[in-house]
Amino acid sequence: MLKAGTFVKSTAGHDKNSFFFILYEEGEYIYLVDGKIKRLDCPKKKKKKHVIALDWEKQSPGIKIREYKKVTDEEIKQFIRCFKRENQVVRR
Repeated sequence: MLKAGTFVKSTAGHDKNSFFFILYEEGEYIYLVDGKIKRLDCPKKKKKKHVIALDWEKQSPGIKIREYKKVTDEEIKQFIRCFKRENQVVRR
């Protein structure tokens, strides 16, 4: 289930294999942030069918997003960077 705060991986488009958090949803679209290129003030609009949810909540900024607490682009960027490092994600 895709909802605000969910950590996702893009499966289509020029950002394929990139990681994001869902900021909010609107119909068949979701709005994504990564803290680096797609920041909180200008989220990326993407169809829900073009992402997959990742079950990785460890100290996640997604929890803050879901609870409507203040979260920063830096927190999001740092989380994604740590996730990639811990899971040895290689961008192709």
